[in-house]
Amino acid sequence: MRLAGVSFLAALAAAGQVRLDWRKVGSPGVELSLAAAATGPVTQVWFSPSGGELFARMYSGKTFVTSDFETWSPAPANATPPSAPATLSPADAPRLPETGALPVIAASDPGRIYAIGQQLFRSDDGGRSWTDLTQAHRASVVGAGQRSLAVSPTNADQLVLANNYGVWQSLDGGLSWAGLNNSLPNLPVRRILATPGGGSGTQIEVEGFGDLELPPGGSVWFPSNKGQDLETALRARYSSVVGTRITATGAGGSTVYAGSGDGRIWVSLDGGATFQLSRTDTGGVVERFYVDSQEPNVALAVLSGNGARVLRTTSTGSLWDDLTGNLPEVAVHGITADRTAGAVYVATDQGVFLAHTDLENATQPAVNWVSLSNGLPAAIAWDVKLDPAGVQLYAALDGYGVYATAAPHRLWNLRVVSTADYTPHPAAPGALLSVIGSRVNTARGGDLNYPVLSASDSESQIQVPFEAVGPNVALSLQTNTGAVTLGLPVQPTAPAIFVSSDGVPMIYDADTGLPLDVRNTAHSNGRIQILATGLGKVRPDWPANLPAPEHDPPAVAAAVQVYLDGTPLQVSSATLAPLEIGFYVIEAQLPSITNLGTSELYIKADGQESNRVQIVVEP
Repeated sequence: MRLAGVSFLAALAAAGQVRLDWRKVGSPGVELSLAAAATGPVTQVWFSPSGGELFARMYSGKTFVTSDFETWSPAPANATPPSAPATLSPADAPRLPETGALPVIAASDPGRIYAIGQQLFRSDDGGRSWTDLTQAHRASVVGAGQRSLAVSPTNADQLVLANNYGVWQSLDGGLSWAGLNNSLPNLPVRRILATPGGGSGTQIEVEGFGDLELPPGGSVWFPSNKGQDLETALRARYSSVVGTRITATGAGGSTVYAGSGDGRIWVSLDGGATFQLSRTDTGGVVERFYVDSQEPNVALAVLSGNGARVLRTTSTGSLWDDLTGNLPEVAVHGITADRTAGAVYVATDQGVFLAHTDLENATQPAVNWVSLSNGLPAAIAWDVKLDPAGVQLYAALDGYGVYATAAPHRLWNLRVVSTADYTPHPAAPGALLSVIGSRVNTARGGDLNYPVLSASDSESQIQVPFEAVGPNVALSLQTNTGAVTLGLPVQPTAPAIFVSSDGVPMIYDADTGLPLDVRNTAHSNGRIQILATGLGKVRPDWPANLPAPEHDPPAVAAAVQVYLDGTPLQVSSATLAPLEIGFYVIEAQLPSITNLGTSELYIKADGQESNRVQIVVEP
């Protein structure tokens, strides 16, 4: 079912008709084993004359201010640092602790001198002796590249240091340090490498840090060695093949696209061994490709510079047509699409935009772009990415990190997915399903009512009645845009383990009831509880849309198995989850001896496998 794209985009552009609920994915902080989470380089810090506000100027030139020393906001345009700090006369100048260090006198205590160089130093005797405040075991506790020091005008013990890893504060004259980076918009994210799934978190490429991952359930980014980003190596390889600097690549099967820094595009049909020049026009830099994995003859390319900045081919590069349309005249850095739905998203210097077009029709009229940046910080968008199911949209914003929202194109192209992991699964009696893209008022399959448990303008949740049978059901939905009928495969069991929006599987310690994640790991010989759906009928029979009883909930009729790294676990029970609708809970015993680290877990119900998730197990 597809609604007219033009009418949908008109509704999206109309204030108040469709609202995108962007949510922050993690903080701008990076865990680098420093005194606190780090972020990108900060060039200068200074206090207001009263000492009540702190200003920080980023490497990008943006300036932010904080009054509570936790949260930051853009500083007024006229925010400027004070004049140079007081200095000593040549006769009184101290002996500095290292060549090139800059002395800074505490305004509230002229006897206190700090010196900023490769490290930060302090003297309380006029420079005759110095204490190193930041070095420990030949490394800095706050990172390298010291750039600026601010001393509170009212308290000589309150220091703020800016360096290549952010902003750091000490309230005891430099004896201990804390970071002020967790809410500082200074993470120079450039690409989204992977969205959460399979027990892995969001993965990004960040300038100066390389590849980072946000662990499921975490708020701080960690260095990643998963090797998701192969494009750097591919660009170098293809540059040598075509004889010019390649700035972007994209591939689907053996079809490879490569773009250069002057706007030309090459295509290879043999996996990158040889290339043919596809687009000869010059001007602008080819920034990114989208290649449809199922139909690699369909590809999109985006460019910075002037002129055509969004290009499409439906003929493996034989012809490129211009989809720039009414897009603002700014650089385009990232692109993603859903070919079957005809949705194209781009990341630009003015945020994120969406257009609706038939990607397989080269004669499609000029597209109309609509901004999706309402609710996002005003910043350059470097990348956009859809999750594998095409139901969540992610955007990378310069300084601010990653944001996510329900993909708005689902409002013109409904999709039914499992509520457990937001991917398409066959339905099963009692299972929870999510209808992405509309508010569902009623749902029926054949002569059975499919209860609507919750509904919003972008997503609704329904339950499959326990009496449902397959193999296929015509699911009739009454939505806020009219009547829709979708084909729904139904089988006796279709197990799926619940996974939260940040990729954390819903698995709990059976003894404490606490969720298992990177901070609370599972232990050998422990008992775990797994939340799932799609396990099918239960005994005794139970109606849909009614919470399971708190005591003696109905048991799953199917044979349920749990596997950890391919080894079956002892299953002690599999029932409806007490006081819940559509949830099942499986209790299993971990083995007495387990390997340390991440393990893969999945379940089976009457031989049908679930999605696979990861848990951390310790001996």
